[in-house]
Amino acid sequence: MTTPRLPRARNSLLRWLATGLFALATAPAVLAADARPAVTVIRAARLIDGRGGPPLAPAAVRIEGERIVAVGTSLPLPAGARLIELPEATLLPGFIDLHTHLTGRSDVHWEDALTKTTPPEEALWGAHWAEVTLLAGFTSVRDMGTNWPYVDVALRNAIEAGAVRGPRMLVAGAYVSSTGGAGDAAQFSTYVQVPLVHNLADGPAEITKAVRTNFKNGADFIKILATGAVLSKGIPPGAQQYSDEEIRAAVIEARRWGRDVAAHAHGTEGIKAAIRAGVHTVDHGSGLDDEAVALLTAQTVPATYYVPTLALLESNLDDGDSKTVPPEELERMKSLRVMAEGAFRRALAAGLPIGFATDAPVLPHGRNAREFRTRVRLGEAPMAALVSATRINAEIIHRADRLGTVEAGKLADLVAVPGDPLADITATERVGFVMKGGIVYRDELARRR
Repeated sequence: MTTPRLPRARNSLLRWLATGLFALATAPAVLAADARPAVTVIRAARLIDGRGGPPLAPAAVRIEGERIVAVGTSLPLPAGARLIELPEATLLPGFIDLHTHLTGRSDVHWEDALTKTTPPEEALWGAHWAEVTLLAGFTSVRDMGTNWPYVDVALRNAIEAGAVRGPRMLVAGAYVSSTGGAGDAAQFSTYVQVPLVHNLADGPAEITKAVRTNFKNGADFIKILATGAVLSKGIPPGAQQYSDEEIRAAVIEARRWGRDVAAHAHGTEGIKAAIRAGVHTVDHGSGLDDEAVALLTAQTVPATYYVPTLALLESNLDDGDSKTVPPEELERMKSLRVMAEGAFRRALAAGLPIGFATDAPVLPHGRNAREFRTRVRLGEAPMAALVSATRINAEIIHRADRLGTVEAGKLADLVAVPGDPLADITATERVGFVMKGGIVYRDELARRR
């Protein structure tokens, strides 16, 4: 009997899986805690510590195990300690991206993925993109939902267990969307059942159940689609797809669990409804108007944060990076661009705390730092952009006690870039050193002894 030949793409995937499993089985213990020396001292030309003050130059950081224990201009080198020298580089806290989609193939539109890919394939690509993202200097991410529900939960767990190299992850599991809305794979026949559609929720009762189901299955937070989306054939991005009552139902249930709700929101009315409902972040926020800014400014303690995703517009419309976006969806991007950039300038002028996010892979994985360049072009000071991706983002994800700044007691999540990013913000796109939890994952800039 002749053995059937698998399609070339599937053969490649299987070869990749076999190679990856062999590599994991035979690789040195770079992922294990015992890969960390007892003491490491890093010396750099300068340190931007994430708090917004002047850089420290020269700079030295002492690390014991996975944590920072001392920061100064000069620190002694104990006997037996590892020394990492970055004599022409700037050291910074590991960057944090609040809006990614690490799992799945970046060359397949999300709706097509439901009939053209599989959960194992999505997981394998997730492992790949997780490493790409880490090596680009993003040591923590908030992942905003998958094509196949809960693959992100498995990826997070694999990274935490040391089986896969990647950033620290907070995951949404399966986003919550209405029938016919942005998360409904609307191009299929009504007789074709796809898994994501099974997670659609309409009305407060169904939304409450969807929130509970996501938390039961391992989600860290809830993503709700408050408006339509650019990359969807459903309701237009400017339209509010969930009622105020429905959004509130998600927030009320999440708070019972001590968790947050992130609202995908482009349209102005959907943004304001999400803020009034008490969501933790308004992601994209393209239609943020003066009234929405006033609602955010009126908060005594920031309860809702504006988290724009801006570089993807340049990437797709100017650079031609899009591989999967249909022409009609590119037109939606064009129509939103002026509004989204105006919203960012409006938030800057109001002095709002602004989160940092990319929506990768809509902005290609590994190019997350392109967002810095776009924000500076739109008027943000380089230091403010860097603080957004470090300290402010750590506060937003409730991890300011361990991430976001380079201080004694914090986790040793550090990146280095050549030169000075305050003089040239594009230096953030050339990360050459990455440490997460005291383990070095990239070291092109380092001179060690």
